[in-house]
Amino acid sequence: MSNQTTVTEFFLLGFSDIQELQILHFVVFLVIYLAALIGNLLIITSVALDHHLHTPMYFFLVNLSILDLGSISVTIPKSMANSLMNTKSISYPGCVTQVFFFLFFIGADFSLLTVMAYDRYIAICQPLQYERVMNRGACVQVAASAWISGILNSALHTGNMFVISFCRGNMVDQFFCEIPQLLKLACSDAYFIETRLLVFSACLYLSYFVLIIVSYVQIFKTVLRIPSEQGRFKVFSTCLPHLIVVSLFICTGTFAYLKPTSRSTSGLDLVIAVLYSVVPPVMNPIIYSMRNKEIKAAVRTGWRLFTENRRSIFLL
Repeated sequence: MSNQTTVTEFFLLGFSDIQELQILHFVVFLVIYLAALIGNLLIITSVALDHHLHTPMYFFLVNLSILDLGSISVTIPKSMANSLMNTKSISYPGCVTQVFFFLFFIGADFSLLTVMAYDRYIAICQPLQYERVMNRGACVQVAASAWISGILNSALHTGNMFVISFCRGNMVDQFFCEIPQLLKLACSDAYFIETRLLVFSACLYLSYFVLIIVSYVQIFKTVLRIPSEQGRFKVFSTCLPHLIVVSLFICTGTFAYLKPTSRSTSGLDLVIAVLYSVVPPVMNPIIYSMRNKEIKAAVRTGWRLFTENRRSIFLL
């Protein structure tokens, strides 16, 4: 293909050409997607309905849940639909849309994770300054900044990616439109600018990761001075899983976008993509909320009210 105008669609990587395995792929992704959907929607509704949870930490948590829902909804449903309909195609505009929204959601997601780490640092290490630093206006501003940074980053990469000419076919070696795999289809001299932008973005997000690490080091130092063993356990049981998922997210994402491209299809690329695009949206609700007594209490209250209202409707 001589230029991008001749590309009207791309073909995504299927997990298997065997129908039974395609159905298995559909079922596994459906279970994963429903788990992420239910977990994140429970967080959003619980926080919205319980005024006791209208605090900075839960405000950021609701934003994170919305971003997680967005990021997993960009990739999983299309892959499920392709397996169910035994097809691999995605239209050119569909691929552009997928790249834009995926980069937007994961970029804003990581920015927000950095903000949440800083929020926990202030709450635990400088509790007397917490209300002054994390006031309502500041929370709205930093959350909006995370969303805006995601949009700008995504627009920059998407706009630059799709002015590139695709000369090496239209088979994308991934289950969604991923920039490193699209670059493999680009003309040899056309993708250097995008490669430099990827390196810049990786350095930026690695600096965010350093801020997260520094925040948690300070948190752990403070927690170790807490005399209560139960109090230490409560903080560690939340912070350590969070740190593990964030580390998995940034390490696998950086590896996927910066590793040298190969002309052949790699199973490692598929595993890495699942680890940074699918696992965090499923794990975040479990880490931040399902082990949180306040969230669980709000969910139980909401469920009790729902069942009581349903019973009263039936009695009418």
